[in-house]
Amino acid sequence: MIVLRFFALLLAFIGVLAACAVAVLIGIVMLRFLPILIIAALACMLFWWLLKKAAVRINVN
Repeated sequence: MIVLRFFALLLAFIGVLAACAVAVLIGIVMLRFLPILIIAALACMLFWWLLKKAAVRINVN
């Protein structure tokens, strides 16, 4: 059971590292290619507008 738990935690750790690497690479690509950065900014603004129209509040406490 301990070995199974170790492999599960190892896979979770590898997954977190892979997700961080992907986030960094996406950031680098967005800074390298300006149209992708503009599209991402427009997508965030559209998402914010839709949340405002739907009267959805996100509170972070």
